[in-house]
Amino acid sequence: MAATDIMFDWSAGALVTRDDGDTGRTALLVADSFLVAEGRALALGLHRERFAGSAARQGFRDGPELNAFWDAAVETLPAAGGWFPRFELARVGGALRLRFRLRTAPPLGAELVVATAIGDPRTEPDVKGPDIERLGALRQAAQRRGAQEAVILADGAVCDGVTTALLWWREGTLFAPPLSLARVDSVAARTVRGIAAAMRVPVVEAAVCPAALEGAALWAVNALHGIREVTAWVDGPALGRDAERTLAWRARFAALARPIGGAR
Repeated sequence: MAATDIMFDWSAGALVTRDDGDTGRTALLVADSFLVAEGRALALGLHRERFAGSAARQGFRDGPELNAFWDAAVETLPAAGGWFPRFELARVGGALRLRFRLRTAPPLGAELVVATAIGDPRTEPDVKGPDIERLGALRQAAQRRGAQEAVILADGAVCDGVTTALLWWREGTLFAPPLSLARVDSVAARTVRGIAAAMRVPVVEAAVCPAALEGAALWAVNALHGIREVTAWVDGPALGRDAERTLAWRARFAALARPIGGAR
C-alpha cells in the first residue's frame, strides 16, 4: 500500500482536506501522535489529555472546540491497517489553528542502537511539537554515526531520546530518569510504569551519566514502536540485554490497546 499523508484543517466545526500549502508563516506549537493498528490504539485518553494540556499552555483554551476537533479526527481513523496520525496546534499567520494529519504508520521495530546527542537544542523541552525539526536534526546526526536514536543529556545525566523515553533495568528493578528533568511527559513511559506498578515491580528514579548504564538493560519506548531494546550505544557504555523480559513486556504493553471507537 502506498504511503498516505493527508493534512486536514479544522474550520467552522469540520475537518477540511487541505490540498495547498499554508499562506504566511507557520509554527508548530503542539503535536501528538500514536499508533493505530487494526482499529486499536493504546492510552488514547492520555494522548488526548496531553494534547489538550499542551494546547492550553500554548494559548488555545477553547476546551469544547478542541474536544470536537479531536473527536472528528478520531472518527476519520480507518478500522484496518497501520496508521500513525498526528494531532497539531499551529500558529499560521498569527492565528492558532488545529490541524490533523492522517499518516500511514512506518515499519515497526523491536530494537535499536543509540548515540549520545551532540548538544541539546530544545527550546520547550516539556512540550511535544515546537522542537520537532531541531530534534530531527539531532537524530540525523546520530544516524550518520550508525545509530537510530540520539540520547539527550541534561548536565551530563541521561534525560530523554529525541523520539523516545528511556528506561532501564538492573536485576528486578526498573529505573527512569528523574521527573524533575525537563522532557515531554511520555505516554509510553507512563504506560510501562503503570504495568510495573500493577506487577509490584520496584521503580526507581535515578540521575545517571551514560557510563553508569554499563551492564544495564536499556529500553527506548514511544507510542509508535512501544518497547524497544537498545542493543548498543555508539561510543558509549556496553549494555546488558534481557530478550526474554523485553518480549514479555512488549506483549503486556501491546495487550493494553483498545478499539478506538471506545474512546470517542
